[in-house]
Amino acid sequence: MFAYRDTREGGVGDRLVTHVAFTDVHLDLAEAGPGLDDALRYLEDTLEVRVARMSQVHGSDVAMVQDPVGSVPPQADALVTALRGVALLVRVADCVPVLLADPERGLVAAAHAGRTSMAAGVVPDTIDRLRALGADRITAWVGPHICGRCYEVPEALRDEVAALVPQSYAETRWGTPALDLGAGVRAQLERAGCEVVEVDRCTLEHAQLHSHRRDGVAAGRFGGLVWVER
Repeated sequence: MFAYRDTREGGVGDRLVTHVAFTDVHLDLAEAGPGLDDALRYLEDTLEVRVARMSQVHGSDVAMVQDPVGSVPPQADALVTALRGVALLVRVADCVPVLLADPERGLVAAAHAGRTSMAAGVVPDTIDRLRALGADRITAWVGPHICGRCYEVPEALRDEVAALVPQSYAETRWGTPALDLGAGVRAQLERAGCEVVEVDRCTLEHAQLHSHRRDGVAAGRFGGLVWVER
């Protein structure tokens, strides 16, 4: 059920343990899916945390999670929190899920970096919010996403996005215009001084991950989660 997990310890005078995880095709977290509530309960029971999610809108808004219990998911493409025992969830099926943490300060964030939100600056805006809360040394996990060799787009669209994020300019393996969202996100993270950990799997090429480009409207969503142990 988990395609990847990692743990980092930090804290000065107080042991803080930060966890990250990416789910796989065995769990469908699609917002419109009939089993979303059951999937969220499964995650909470398995990880022993509360899960805070957002209604992703392909923008750059960053929402602060202060009390996830019974709250309506905010319309945003990034979440940040200083709460312990609360996992921030980002849901994707080709876009780039980005999990961020400062294990020393116990601050975490999750961002949804699709084509539009990446170009709009959701990743730099999320980092800015973390730093405003006191984050210093930020580690970022760049989760599975469609790779630049597979993400074909019209040439005009490639040029439009690459004008904002030059590192996203790419070609498919068959020689047509493409975007490399992962390269664009990595450039933004490195420019902000983050340590980058790549979970480098192409969603279209790997059947154990949901992919909208591969499966169309039938595609589910997998999740990236980050939390500080209670």
